[in-house]
Amino acid sequence: MNAKMYRVEDKYCCTAQDMYQLQHRLDAVLWADSNENTINGYQVISLYFDDLADSCLNAVREGSYSRLKYRIRIYNNSFDRISLEVKEKQGSRIYKKARSITEKEMHQLIQGECISASFSLEDPAFMFNLAIQTKALRPKVIVAYERKAYIYPSGNVRITFDRNIRASSQIAAFGSKKISYDPLREQDAVLEIKYDEFLPEFILQLLEQNSMQQTACSKYRLCRERYQQSF
Repeated sequence: MNAKMYRVEDKYCCTAQDMYQLQHRLDAVLWADSNENTINGYQVISLYFDDLADSCLNAVREGSYSRLKYRIRIYNNSFDRISLEVKEKQGSRIYKKARSITEKEMHQLIQGECISASFSLEDPAFMFNLAIQTKALRPKVIVAYERKAYIYPSGNVRITFDRNIRASSQIAAFGSKKISYDPLREQDAVLEIKYDEFLPEFILQLLEQNSMQQTACSKYRLCRERYQQSF
């Protein structure tokens, strides 16, 4: 059996000026992500799930070394590609299980119903079904943002600039272009750097920015707390 390939994930808080300067540097040397549909990138919309005890949220709050996130993700308000994902985090390393699902399966999961799955922990559908049956996993919040992404083959490097992070509690309207969002009161721009075993030195130099601060920022946590603060 092959060992899991965990990737490093580093996050940084950025200002608009930081992002502009860094993107200008990367434009000349890295490839743009294939998901882009405009020069500014593409839109990511994710529906996050949690159990009755809010185990995923509390694990982030407590800074637990090991934690899971369950989500359904679409791009550019389209159901052409619906990705079911379970993201496992061990410290600063991540391992993501993902597969495509149908719109019908998406609605089943949103309603707390299980879908067809293999009997494998590598199948995110199996993980969702298990959590639905044993922990009452249910959808909690929608997280949306604009993403500009760059890739570099050596080291399987992926660098993303996420702007205008916002939340919605209109779960039944997930994927609708008419859905309304609420802005965050805190950090709404994040730089993420993901890679396998190494990050090429020239990319490190390109990313040097004295004003950036590394963070454990969780978009899921920020968006959940966007509504909890008003209670």
